[in-house]
Amino acid sequence: MKKLIAIVLALTMVIALAACGSSSNTAAPAAADNTAPAAAEPAAAEEKTFVVGICQFVQHVALDSATQGFKDALTEALGDKVSFREENASGDIPTCGIICNQFVAEKVDLIMANATPALQAAATATSANPIPVLGTSVTEYGTALDIDDFSGTTGVNISGTSDLAPLADQADMFAELLPEAKTIGILYCSAEPNSVYQAKVVKERLEANGYTVKVYTFADSNELANVVTSACNEGNDALYIPTDNTAASATETINNVAQPAGIPIICGEEGICKGCGIATLSIDYYSLGVATGKMAVRILTEGEDVSAMEIEYDPNPVKKYNAELCSALGITIPDTYEAIA
Repeated sequence: MKKLIAIVLALTMVIALAACGSSSNTAAPAAADNTAPAAAEPAAAEEKTFVVGICQFVQHVALDSATQGFKDALTEALGDKVSFREENASGDIPTCGIICNQFVAEKVDLIMANATPALQAAATATSANPIPVLGTSVTEYGTALDIDDFSGTTGVNISGTSDLAPLADQADMFAELLPEAKTIGILYCSAEPNSVYQAKVVKERLEANGYTVKVYTFADSNELANVVTSACNEGNDALYIPTDNTAASATETINNVAQPAGIPIICGEEGICKGCGIATLSIDYYSLGVATGKMAVRILTEGEDVSAMEIEYDPNPVKKYNAELCSALGITIPDTYEAIA
């Protein structure tokens, strides 16, 4: 009997020990499962970065300044949480499309399109995949995007900043600076919709002011020298060049013809004026880029709806002049103008 009791007690102790061991083995993994996700979440948040694609139509001072301002504003706000995929189309419109399609394939977080051809390419590339697009150095968004009755917002995945200066005031500079001029030639690239728009507005204003106006267009930089030569040889007292990317990338070519012919040029922006013009009423392209960058920060970090964002403008255009060229042509500039550095 005693032997039987001892066996029963021994079995009871074995069962109890087995139960304790089983409880210990199942508790440990549960504790590990509960703590692992909590440790991983902050690490993932810290690694989040934004990738911004930049498509610049062509390299020249104005567009370069806008791109730099854009990058500086984003970097100041986001630091190393933003990286850039920067591409330049070298003045080739189809290349803009290739660049923007690549950005879409790479699923960048935002596209900055610098100049009208880049904006149009970005609009086409994102039509089926509405990545936010911000334009800059774009004169008139309604014209660029073929929006009737444009009211300040696009209603699609696009917004940005405009480099539109007061065109009527630019036209009025001819009377202020060149009072003897009677015939004005307008020179622009016919492949740039915003140049077409500006030329139309300025032409109407000049004709309302009593000038005879002749229009000279070129399709690309290869035609530029011949077209400028024609404009200088056909009885024009002065020329007007709007904000035009092709002209901006070839100001030396223009000046090599116009200055020896003694033909002064009033320009749509400072970069062109510095290369071949006597004066301009110009916006600050670096500041325009900064404003575009601040819009990007609001989209990326605050989730602001790009389709409802108003197009922004430079509120303070400045009258500037090219001191060296004015001196060479014997033109006196009023004190209200600022010399281009």
